[in-house]
Amino acid sequence: MNVSESDIIIALGSYDIRVAERAADLWNDQYAEYILFSGKSGNLTRGKWKKTEAEIFRDVAIGKGVPANRIIIETKSTNTGENVRFSYRLLLNRNGLPRNVILVQKPYMGRRTLATFQKQWPGSKCKLYVTSPQIPLLDYPNSEVGDLNDVITIVIGDMQRIDSYAKLGYQTSQRIPDDVWSAYNILHRSGMYNGHQV
Repeated sequence: MNVSESDIIIALGSYDIRVAERAADLWNDQYAEYILFSGKSGNLTRGKWKKTEAEIFRDVAIGKGVPANRIIIETKSTNTGENVRFSYRLLLNRNGLPRNVILVQKPYMGRRTLATFQKQWPGSKCKLYVTSPQIPLLDYPNSEVGDLNDVITIVIGDMQRIDSYAKLGYQTSQRIPDDVWSAYNILHRSGMYNGHQV
């Protein structure tokens, strides 16, 4: 999805610091005046760092030239729904709510991030742009996120969440093409990539 100038960039914390780099690049390209980094820890970062995801991401952004006074951090959330709700509360108590937002997340989580934001943002609707580090799948694995098998395992778990979390009311329902579900089912049935299932 293309991005456009917005009131704020909200980057959701994770184990992939390239999300913070993408947010910093957008800020440096003047897409927004502020960046909000949201995240304490989650399934993939619990015990990984001595700081919260948001603090790690802030440090990355400062290293890329974003001034500290242009960064807001939310350090309590442990999942995507909390990222959304806690960021909302922080912004409501701070400077008011944005009318348009750039959401930055891992490449395979854009759809679920959008669906979660649409369902759990308590305020009036705002214009959303979703983006991620611009990395092809085969170039995505690295020492932080794991090898290709690790990445496929995470993607398969995320696909499952797109369906199951909508049924639980955590996010809006998303139409997934039949051929995508077919590929998911083949990988799931293989048993090789089920380590991140809910």
